[in-house]
Amino acid sequence: MTDPTETASVDRRDAALVDAFTTDPLAGNVAGVVADAAGLDEDQMRAVARELGASETAFVRPSGEAERRLRYFSPTTEVDLCGHATVAAHARLFETGAIDAGTHSLETNVSVIEVEVTEEGRVWMTQNAPTVYEVEVDYDRLGDVLGVDDNAFRDVGADLPVAYATSGLPFLVVPVNFLEHLGDMDPDFGAVEALADEHDAAGVYAFTFDALDRESTLHGRCFVPGSGIDEDPVTGTASGACGAYLDHFAAFSGGDASEAPGTPAGPGESTGTPEEMVFEQGHYVDRPGKVRVRATGANPAVGGDAVTSFEGTVRVPASDDDEIIEA
Repeated sequence: MTDPTETASVDRRDAALVDAFTTDPLAGNVAGVVADAAGLDEDQMRAVARELGASETAFVRPSGEAERRLRYFSPTTEVDLCGHATVAAHARLFETGAIDAGTHSLETNVSVIEVEVTEEGRVWMTQNAPTVYEVEVDYDRLGDVLGVDDNAFRDVGADLPVAYATSGLPFLVVPVNFLEHLGDMDPDFGAVEALADEHDAAGVYAFTFDALDRESTLHGRCFVPGSGIDEDPVTGTASGACGAYLDHFAAFSGGDASEAPGTPAGPGESTGTPEEMVFEQGHYVDRPGKVRVRATGANPAVGGDAVTSFEGTVRVPASDDDEIIEA
């Protein structure tokens, strides 16, 4: 029986769990979505994110600079930008009729960006102009950090270096020669966090061109222990950073994605980056998904589908109330 005093102290908000970068429920990367978070303070949003339990929860709020604002919280901290939660939030708003297909402006803690929703419901997120540069990392140490034989990096490293890359959220991008080595990784997450911190990165994104699906450009794994996420299943911001990395280092010898990658273009030649790439991720944590990446323009864009796997109401006590949130 409902306590008659509850309505005076408890705020109810619609909430959902949305699986991004997939069309299959309980795959891809799950994000919490609170479609109307106006008036909630940081402690309340952090508590809701902790209760929903997704790696990130997106809170949709009013904006004075764009059509809406998103704030992102992991169960432990606020995150400045999250690709999969952005895709999930806009897919949810489109599904419920809160927004129409078209281009929408979005304020984040990083900047104001554009988000496109297609008539089919696919969401494209335009990211910031990228910054990419090579960093010096000892391969022996990298092998110890990621828990894999350092030979996984040496031959591919002759063409593609370890690098800092960001198009909104920075990652240390690490090329790996074979899928077997990528799958064998058993990271020391404390060491991963320390390495990322040394380079002012959010985490480490390791990838190989040795992908499972013939449609896929590469297979990636993303480790973000500093945000409380040992391995993120399918990562939009890291995919955008990696796309910018591939274009910056001319990873393709021609414009056809079927051509062998890893051969830098010569002086004056086109980078040959495919107009649209497909990055697969999440298979090693049983959450497979695919991110579509466009990296040839001034601003990378990442896109994907999403599906709602759970919807309901979250009860949010007043900010000075110590009651436990119940979903």
